[in-house]
Amino acid sequence: MSAAVCPGSYDPFTLGHRFVVERTAARFDRVVVAVVVNPNKQGMFSIDERIDLIREDCSDLPNVEVRSWTGLLVDLVRDDHLPTIVKGLRSETDFAYETPMAQMNRELADAETLFMLTDPRFAHVSSSLVKEVAKLGGDVTPYLAPHIHRALADKIAGVRAV
Repeated sequence: MSAAVCPGSYDPFTLGHRFVVERTAARFDRVVVAVVVNPNKQGMFSIDERIDLIREDCSDLPNVEVRSWTGLLVDLVRDDHLPTIVKGLRSETDFAYETPMAQMNRELADAETLFMLTDPRFAHVSSSLVKEVAKLGGDVTPYLAPHIHRALADKIAGVRAV
């Protein structure tokens, strides 16, 4: 059985992220979307909220599971038998940032990293940019699934999820 992990902070999960997960799910028997916990960062969405939003977004992909992970990614790779890490790339800047991590992961856990280019429609989209534009009143509907857009709008408006 082939298996891969798609790690990220996903705060929030964009259509660019979805594109990479969907294409990964078409190529592997099992895909784990790992919402990586960074104790030094406070996200807009809690880890549980992110997991719930991603699970809803990927509910049509039966071979995709969503979970959180704290610690070194290579430990998840080893513990869950996920020999392939898939990282979405938007530009050469992402490639330059991701390459040293991919090399380190190969050395530490013999994990292979596959770089997947995102859909060109989303090459300029990041979670941070989406949040910034939304906070300033810009339209980010082209970059988010409807339920994630509603959750983001509610967060910005100060409405608590029930």
